Amino acid sequence: MPYVNVKVAGELTKDQKKKIVEGITKVLEDVAGKPPSATYVVIEEIDRDNWGKGGKLLSDK
Repeated sequence: MPYVNVKVAGELTKDQKKKIVEGITKVLEDVAGKPPSATYVVIEEIDRDNWGKGGKLLSDK
């Protein structure tokens, strides 16, 4: 049972989330032989105020 946790800065549209879930599920099926019914994908949208890189918040860029 694959479990994939995707973290992104900011918000995604429902269509973007759908494509990400479909794509990850397909890769696990094609590469690892995992059935789609057994694959879990969780998308976490992290507010840019709560994510930093290079000593700065992403919201400050």
